[in-house]
Amino acid sequence: MLLEFKTKNYKSFVEELSFSMLPAPKQKDLETSLLKEKIGGKEIKALSSAVIYGPNASGKSNIISAMDTFKSIVLRGNIKNGTISEQNVAASALELIPNYRFGNDKPTKFYIKFVENNMIFEYSLIFNIGVFLKQNDLSKRKILNETLYINNTKIYTREEKNVSLGEDLKKLEKYIFPTAFENQELLNVFVQNSLNDFDLFLNNGFKSLVSSQLTTTIVNWFEKNLIIIYDSNNFESGIDIKLEEYKDKKSVTNEKMLFVPEVVEKVAQYLGLNSNHIGYTRYNDSDKVVLCSMFNNNDIKAVIPAEIIESMGTIRFINLFLPLLTAMLSGHTIIIDEFDNSLHPMVIMSIINIFHNCEININKAQLIFNTHNPIFLNADLFRRDEIKFVERDESGSIHYSLSDFTFSNKNKENCKVRKGADYMKNYFVNRYGAIRNIDFSPIFEDAVKLKPIKLKKV
Repeated sequence: MLLEFKTKNYKSFVEELSFSMLPAPKQKDLETSLLKEKIGGKEIKALSSAVIYGPNASGKSNIISAMDTFKSIVLRGNIKNGTISEQNVAASALELIPNYRFGNDKPTKFYIKFVENNMIFEYSLIFNIGVFLKQNDLSKRKILNETLYINNTKIYTREEKNVSLGEDLKKLEKYIFPTAFENQELLNVFVQNSLNDFDLFLNNGFKSLVSSQLTTTIVNWFEKNLIIIYDSNNFESGIDIKLEEYKDKKSVTNEKMLFVPEVVEKVAQYLGLNSNHIGYTRYNDSDKVVLCSMFNNNDIKAVIPAEIIESMGTIRFINLFLPLLTAMLSGHTIIIDEFDNSLHPMVIMSIINIFHNCEININKAQLIFNTHNPIFLNADLFRRDEIKFVERDESGSIHYSLSDFTFSNKNKENCKVRKGADYMKNYFVNRYGAIRNIDFSPIFEDAVKLKPIKLKKV
């Protein structure tokens, strides 16, 4: 379970962003959407979902981009640029991270808190990446601070090239190499001689000298449990399977073998499938597995790419459905940028309600997404602490939850947003912020007054 994420000096977030999946104190609405887990006799609660609102260019996608970039850094084990082209370019080209207004080096911060294997992990990283757009200048890149806490116990702190282990490691001795308790001197020698300024201690010295098990647990959580779909419009499920293993005579047409997961078929039928079947195959002998539609009506027998015959909404949701199902079955956190594009609100509402249903969401999965659609601003759908806002001014982006928001009443007293208030109406009258009054009329009026430009043939 994701409990909290923080970042600072990441694109539009100049000041620290704190994105919390912890329930607000004393808030009682929609208790069924809370996830609960006991750790060391203490009950930990987390939100099962969150929806992010804000105007265009406010920084909504930057929250998801920051999480994705942190994930990429942890998986790479360093703050060098990545070699793989990704949808979130900043995850590979780290020179895009710093806020462009800074002329001098300013450190970037990442922090995450999550639950895994009945333990609470807190991992943070503070580093210099250089100035915006200074491409891959490793001379400017340096990790300034790196810390790991587990169950509120300090495991290690790194200050540049100095690393100190926590004093209470005995609490986690079953995960720690026995020699680690006597290896502070060897650890210092390794750090001074072998650890580069841009390498994470977590993936290097800590893994080999202190605990490979804890490193594996953390890296696996980032890799498998944190599912981030940054550009959902262009997302493909990316199934990598040996189709031959799923060979079914009923699915073979024109010598093309079609892998049709039964659950995908059911989803497609709910959405109004145009073809007889839909599934994944290697089309035209390609190595890439693509979503295809199959027709088998009398004399018509064909397998063609789904994008030719199916609606954009059908294709998008089928591609997103498998990661959603994976998250639900495995108890992962899935974060989707612009989840509701091309999809009917009732489709999204159904998914939200599934994540809030404790009888279905037995593995404690979480759903986070951003949107412009105000229909989800509903007290029967989301708790106040699950509704997040982002707005931006000249100093950068700021983030807050509806449960954090206060306003002055008639008696000029500061009041919290009332449970069950008309969230959507209040949002549109700019009571909660994170909205802009848009009027393009003056621009169009000026444009129509201009004489048409005549182009001369050359």
